Amino acid sequence: MTFVEILLGRPLATEDEQAERIGPAKGIAIFGLDALSSAAYGPEAALTLLIPLGMAGVAYIVPISVSIIILLAIVFFSYRQTIMAYPQGGGSYTVASENLGVWAGLLAAASLMVDYVLTAAVGISAGVGALVSAVPAMQKHTLPICLGILAILTLINLRGIRETGGVFLLPTYLFILCLLAAIAIGIARTFAAGGHPVPVVAPPKLTATAEALGAWLLLRAFASGCTAMTGVEAVSNGVMAFREPPAKNARLTLTIIIGILIVMLAGIAFLARAYGIAATPPGEQGYESVLSQLLGAITGKGVFYWVSSASILLVLSLSANTAFADFPRLARAIAQNGFLPHALTLRGRRLVFATGVYALAILAAVLLIAFGGITDRLIPLYAVGAFMAFTLSQAGMVMHWKRVGGPGSGRFMFVNGLGAIATAATTAVVLVAKFTEGAWITLLLIPGLILMMRAVKRQYDRVAQETCLDKPANTGDLRPPLVILPVQRWNTVTEKALRFAWSISKDIQALHIECGEDTENVCRRWSELAEAPARQAGLPEPKLVLLQSPFRFVIRPIVDYVLKLEQENPDRDLAVLVPELVESRWYYSLLHNNRSEILRALLLLKGNHRITVVNIPWHLKG
Repeated sequence: MTFVEILLGRPLATEDEQAERIGPAKGIAIFGLDALSSAAYGPEAALTLLIPLGMAGVAYIVPISVSIIILLAIVFFSYRQTIMAYPQGGGSYTVASENLGVWAGLLAAASLMVDYVLTAAVGISAGVGALVSAVPAMQKHTLPICLGILAILTLINLRGIRETGGVFLLPTYLFILCLLAAIAIGIARTFAAGGHPVPVVAPPKLTATAEALGAWLLLRAFASGCTAMTGVEAVSNGVMAFREPPAKNARLTLTIIIGILIVMLAGIAFLARAYGIAATPPGEQGYESVLSQLLGAITGKGVFYWVSSASILLVLSLSANTAFADFPRLARAIAQNGFLPHALTLRGRRLVFATGVYALAILAAVLLIAFGGITDRLIPLYAVGAFMAFTLSQAGMVMHWKRVGGPGSGRFMFVNGLGAIATAATTAVVLVAKFTEGAWITLLLIPGLILMMRAVKRQYDRVAQETCLDKPANTGDLRPPLVILPVQRWNTVTEKALRFAWSISKDIQALHIECGEDTENVCRRWSELAEAPARQAGLPEPKLVLLQSPFRFVIRPIVDYVLKLEQENPDRDLAVLVPELVESRWYYSLLHNNRSEILRALLLLKGNHRITVVNIPWHLKG
């Protein structure tokens, strides 16, 4: 087994795709991590903005969370309809493109791409934030830990969706069990204490109100709390990853994920107010996450606290996997329509869209480095793209039901219409509330991506138009090409190239650059070693052409000569044979000048369709 096979697993055959599909149990771990883990940073994001209110701010987390849960329920029912209508995978891009047009589809695509990159970055940074809360000494290593986790996630996802689900299964269910158990214990103790439980480990003391409550502050807190809704669309994007029947399994998975998330959000909000737990300033000395404070207050900082903290760290870090599961699928769908490079449509050795995985990893790494791996710095950019995609998807579904009709279409239109209105209003709130905090960056990125995708499409259309051919092959006026063979010295590589030249043409020119001591040797022996054997065999004699190069340039004279020949022979094709050595070890190639690579690149760049470049490799042994 090779190192690559150990790292990425053995290659999977195309017919193994069915066996790679998953059920709801693994579906929750793969497609639900982003949504479920957002319970850890969504409420905290809202509470962070309420810090200036001191003790008074904690009370508002309940109405904010209730508003978010109502919105979440509306979006949930809307996406159940989407899965039913698009069982082949109906993400926002597909729905918007088919029902609202190309531009709406590209807006949804760009919004989702930005959102998935942020999902990966925010998930990892939030996981490391949980680690820093439990082990403050690790705070100075935040960014290297973030990048290390990103690298591990990339490798895991390159091994295939089935193995990915297996890896994430235990941390996901441990996180769910620990958090639900903590919520249950906390609620029981709250009711037993008449609504005023005594924390086992007291949270940091809250300051008095330092700022008056205003609608603007509440809107900003609501907008930040809405990050808890990101990842809801993941299941609808990945319907085809589920085993038969995929739509049924996808809807069941989505229902379980949203049900658990609602319980978590409601429980955290209720207990945060009951125990008087507020956010602490992120990135500053003494920072402790809301969940860390909550666990300490409910159960103390014993074994359960550390097991729960470990599960939160793992799940927050692994929540980036939702982006790894969906971004490559989204990129593939866009690329199939010609708006992104076609390489994104190709499956890798483990039946995953590897190019999309690499692209996401690079973009997430850039974000983490730019923002130092601090969650609070990334949160303002978050959720804008997700809610834009939600809105376009639901508006597209309204048009879908209007077009398709049939039993229940009116009811479905109402559900999706309500979802479109609710998410559009939320998009406006999130955008306005977060604009000055960094959402303007997202607003620049999304149009930029749309313009880039349109440019890619125009280029593919231009290539298709230029290379389109509907008529049969032209068999008339066939002539052997004029062959040009650069020669540095006489050796086995030159002989191989010359033999190939004789096999395709009678018109052969060997080019030699007069800029070194090899010239005299080549000129003296050319007649003996090349021309004489040709005469004896009845083959055309290769003409030796010497090119002067007083400044010792080698590549430029050859390129200029070939282009001049192409102009002088408008009715001939030219074939440039490029001899090159191929070493058995990559590092041996550093010992050679590698001019052949440069020559080939320049001929391809400056030439046209009448100039053909042919590699003549000579493979060296051992």
